[in-house]
Amino acid sequence: MNNIKKEDIEKIYKKLNKEAEFSGYYLNSDIEFTKDLIRGLLINEERYGYWACPCRLASGNKSKDLDMICPCDYRDDDLSDYDCCYCALYVSKDVIDGKKKISPIPDRRLQDDYKRVKGEKPIENYNFKLSKPVWRCKVCGYLCGRDNPPEICPICKAKKERFEKFM
Repeated sequence: MNNIKKEDIEKIYKKLNKEAEFSGYYLNSDIEFTKDLIRGLLINEERYGYWACPCRLASGNKSKDLDMICPCDYRDDDLSDYDCCYCALYVSKDVIDGKKKISPIPDRRLQDDYKRVKGEKPIENYNFKLSKPVWRCKVCGYLCGRDNPPEICPICKAKKERFEKFM
């Protein structure tokens, strides 16, 4: 176990950087830090068979960990609210441009777990209302639930103004 080679990390770094750039995201510009996170992703892939976030405790059960497989379900909201994702692999343009600094942020996953432990009823027992509006890209149909639409559609690269409130 843990046969991670520098070449493997470099290959994944280049791939992630290219994908992030193509999708309108930014990887942390601290290359050594970013490569350490990638090493953690690769270690978790060896352990569990999937890229569990290296900054969270994985259960080893993929279906229970789907929300924290990189890129995690919390990335976009964290970027919007805090200018970086929980592990700081992804950062905002303001961080890249030096306008904002990365600082520790709360783990949205822990907040969700806390609610479950406190005995809140599962969603299927609610006649529920969404907690965030759903935005739809008018170009490609991409949907996301968040307070505001993304600056750039991660699928087709359409700008923020090409989104409409869907629900």
